Amino acid sequence: MILIDFLTTLWRFGRPHTIIGSIVSIITLWMLALKGKGFEGNLDLLIGTLIAGIACNVFVVGLNQIIDIDLDKINKPKLPLADGSLTLRHAHVIVWISLVAALLLGFYMSVVLGCLILVICLIGAAYSVPPIQLKKHHLPAALSITLVRGLLVNLGMYLHFVFTAQQEEKYSITTLINEKLPGELFALTGFVLAFSIAIAWFKDLPDVVGDKVFKIKTFALLYSPQLAFRCGVFMVSIAYVVTIIWAYTHKTGIC
Repeated sequence: MILIDFLTTLWRFGRPHTIIGSIVSIITLWMLALKGKGFEGNLDLLIGTLIAGIACNVFVVGLNQIIDIDLDKINKPKLPLADGSLTLRHAHVIVWISLVAALLLGFYMSVVLGCLILVICLIGAAYSVPPIQLKKHHLPAALSITLVRGLLVNLGMYLHFVFTAQQEEKYSITTLINEKLPGELFALTGFVLAFSIAIAWFKDLPDVVGDKVFKIKTFALLYSPQLAFRCGVFMVSIAYVVTIIWAYTHKTGIC
């Protein structure tokens, strides 16, 4: 019973929606990079990357919760640190173990993945930790989320999977970068870029009370929640329309 309670608390601390998003993204890029071939022979590559990616995710969102305990008591009172179900000491242990595990496993899998995780962790720290604290200003906050979710994860993970899966052949990192990247990758990246901008605006809509108290200059506070919502809906709608049109006008060969 104690173990189940701890795992449930750990799951909530990792912010399930971000973990699920990372899992779906990594699996999609793995399938895209392998072009429908050799799935069975590269399951270890997928599993190792998933573990490293989830650990990186827990570090970033966990660090944010450690910094924002007082803010979360207003905006997100049901989070483990805010409601007292997880101690600050245990949160620090989880966050630093996650960071070490993500970096060690990332560099073990490939230089590309290790460097990708290192850059994401640095941006995640800059997002949450003073004095930089990108999250306090809506434009840097949106750009950092978009950079990670839109560009770094999609392009970086794709290069990692292709390079690692075919490293015994003629491939090198330079060769991969110089090769023509598939159109599906650009379509996916473009969609996630627009989606990430909308997420950056949407996620602040329920948090205006606490953000106002702690002087966090979100889009919703600087302008209005209604405008932030409408702009987010517009971005997501455009992303879906463009992606659907692209899918109907291009032949794909993912599977």
